[in-house]
Amino acid sequence: MFADDKSIENFQQLFFEFKKYLELQKEYTKLELTEKLTILFSTLIMILVLIILGMVALFYLLFALAYILEPLLGGLMASFAIIAGINIVLIFLVIIFRKQLIISPMVNFLANLFLTDPNK
Repeated sequence: MFADDKSIENFQQLFFEFKKYLELQKEYTKLELTEKLTILFSTLIMILVLIILGMVALFYLLFALAYILEPLLGGLMASFAIIAGINIVLIFLVIIFRKQLIISPMVNFLANLFLTDPNK
C-alpha cells in the first residue's frame, strides 16, 4: 500500500510541512506573548506613575486645606487632625469598595488582554 516512492515522499513532505508549521506557531506564540506582556507592563507603569502623581497632588492639596482650616478651627493641630481623619475615611472607602475600584477592573483588563482573540 505504501510501497511506492511517491507515497513515502508525500509523507516526508507532509512531515516537514507540519514541523515548519509548528515552528511558525511557536514563533507566533512568542510574539503574541511579548506583545501582551508589553501592554501589561506599560499599563502597570502608567498606573503606578499616575498613582504617585495623584498622591503627591493630594498631599499638597490636603496641606493647603489644613492651612485654610487653621483660622477657622483656631489651631494648626486641629486642622491637621481633621485632615488625618479625612485620610482615614478615604482609606476605609478604598478598602470597602476595593472590589469595584481595584479587583474588577484589573480582572476585566487581564481577561480582555489575554483571553480575547487578536484576529477579531
